[in-house]
Amino acid sequence: MKEESIKKAYEIARERYAALGVDTDKVLDQMQDFHLSMHCWQADDVAGFEPHDGGLTGGIQVNGNYPGKARNIDELRSDILYAMSLIPGKHRLNLHEIYGEFGGKYVDRNECSIEHFQGWIDWGKANGIKLDFNSTSFSHPKSGDLSLSNPDKGIRDFWIEHSKRCRAISQAIGEAQQDPCIMNTWVHDGSKDITVNRYMYRELLKDSLDQIFEKKYDWMKDCVESKVFGIGLESYTVGSNDFYTAYASKRDMMITLDTGHFHPTESVADKVSSMLLFVPELMLHVSRPIRWDSDHVTIMDDPTLDLFSEIVRAGALNRVHYGLDYFDGTLNRIGAYVIGSRAAQKCMLRALLEPTDTLRRYELNDQKFQRLGLLEECKNLPWNAVYDMFCLKNNVPVGESYIASVEQYEKEVTSKR
Repeated sequence: MKEESIKKAYEIARERYAALGVDTDKVLDQMQDFHLSMHCWQADDVAGFEPHDGGLTGGIQVNGNYPGKARNIDELRSDILYAMSLIPGKHRLNLHEIYGEFGGKYVDRNECSIEHFQGWIDWGKANGIKLDFNSTSFSHPKSGDLSLSNPDKGIRDFWIEHSKRCRAISQAIGEAQQDPCIMNTWVHDGSKDITVNRYMYRELLKDSLDQIFEKKYDWMKDCVESKVFGIGLESYTVGSNDFYTAYASKRDMMITLDTGHFHPTESVADKVSSMLLFVPELMLHVSRPIRWDSDHVTIMDDPTLDLFSEIVRAGALNRVHYGLDYFDGTLNRIGAYVIGSRAAQKCMLRALLEPTDTLRRYELNDQKFQRLGLLEECKNLPWNAVYDMFCLKNNVPVGESYIASVEQYEKEVTSKR
């Protein structure tokens, strides 16, 4: 697209939004401060870099075998940097523990330490990228169906130690980057069929978490994540939404809302205002569930639009962190990064462009027709011209022109792997 055309379209959009009391220049500034935590596991289908031959386990799976996935850390970093070059703004990177630099040696999960992630810290500093972190309970001989809630104390203690070490790693990352590293704790624990010891497993999980979170840190933030079910664990999930909502509220800690981890008819957007009354902050894992937690690439769909709108309407921009969590091996993985990241940005942009003050006034005055009418008309406003300007200001491809860039990278890099 020609720069002149982009600027003309933006001027029209700015005038249109100004008539509704919305300052598009201010919104563009806000978008510069909207940082996604991009997930490293999209680039290699959640394989990680531990030297083992085991497959993906723990109630999750990846479909597809599109050629060119990252096979080592250098390729992964290259793919992530290229994807980031096509996404406006400055973003973070979210690591799982299995993505450490283990030097070809087998380092068990309860032996991981900061030395295995110093390379990531150095890489982040060199590229101006802040890091977040996750413990990894799946794809391990001791995973089974139960980890932190396992009745076997030896297995339980193994995963407690792993989680403690991950928190220490997160602390070191946060201190090195002088910005808190957010560490997410999610375990797959559950049962495929009828469960009669529900209380016992949850009691064990609570006790494990109490031990894990006993030590306080200054440069990392903890969050806990629930799930409805996992593949092979359909009947019972120990760490349910009720469990973690109560746990996070009692401990005054952050909770993670994964958009694929709830029943298909549940609104994740509706949880925002309730959660924020009882926990200090929220972490989002944004994906696209299709009938279940299938982790399809994020798109600009109604549930995601509603989620970001609710965050803005709740005045919670400074209390929510934004991560992506999808993995699709059926299509170009760098392209998946760009599509999902841009989709999340577009949802936030549209939320920020909403004339919320006017809508609130209509609602408080019981002007229901006016409220609904304006909400409908907002769908037709030229928000896309504002996003195009956002891309232009950040010197990244505007509109669909990024597709050719991804194709070129595939031709020159990933197709040769």
